[in-house]
Amino acid sequence: MKQALLRAPSAVGRPTDMLKSCKRSLATVAGMIDVGFRRAEFMLRPRRRSFSGAYASFDVALAAVPRGYLSGYAHEEIADICFEEMCSVMVWDYPVLFWLSRLHPWVSSVLDAGGHMGTKFRAFDPLLSLKGNWRWIVYDTPPVVAAGRKRAEADGLDASLSFVDNLADAEPTDLLLASGLFQYFNGTLSDFLSRLPALPPYVILNKVALRDGETVVTLERIGKAYVPYQIRNRASFLQDIASAGYVIADRWVIPSLSHSIRSHPELGKSTSCGFYLRRAGDTFDLA
Repeated sequence: MKQALLRAPSAVGRPTDMLKSCKRSLATVAGMIDVGFRRAEFMLRPRRRSFSGAYASFDVALAAVPRGYLSGYAHEEIADICFEEMCSVMVWDYPVLFWLSRLHPWVSSVLDAGGHMGTKFRAFDPLLSLKGNWRWIVYDTPPVVAAGRKRAEADGLDASLSFVDNLADAEPTDLLLASGLFQYFNGTLSDFLSRLPALPPYVILNKVALRDGETVVTLERIGKAYVPYQIRNRASFLQDIASAGYVIADRWVIPSLSHSIRSHPELGKSTSCGFYLRRAGDTFDLA
């Protein structure tokens, strides 16, 4: 009897032990769920970008590239960076897809300026049936064009996907697509359009970095290179669109591509914008 009484407290304490064990298990499960959400959030988040320095021009920015790093974008070593990721449709691509689909009765040829190794062609083809129906010309730097042409030939895409590294070699097209070009282009929209053999009736610009203050050039780290990245004054860019002879038919904002310069947080965040333009005076019915 005495032994039974001595054992009784441990028997009575078992529910408490079980409760503690359940709490520990629930905490473990909650931690696993939290980790899962964090991993999912990381996978859905765009590639982390690193920006440093604030300069008045491309030349000044290039002069500030640290020793031992590549300077600028035109290097074979960085041609393949993020290729697979860039061949996927991202959330900011959908306005572009929408307007390409709507414009298809009037558009069958595209100059994809800054189009890397044909990544947009590869991403959009399953949704728009580009192969055999569209003439898609990519303009980029010579190292990227060489790598893109080689890969397109290997993948059997060279009949629909072609490359140029000189705008003088590009044939006139119905539409200019510049998705992520103008951050890296040292000039205005008017400058770029003046180099084309003919002005396209339609223009789609995407991922244009803008701010309300003065234009600033920073340096973006891409692999082993530092590349000048231009955040343009918003009012000046909108004026440039009008000066080039185009009107804004549609525009959108991409909140997830808003960036700040790590070394100059006081400059605030950029706004990433997209535009669908058509030539002033041109009218057509999309219905």
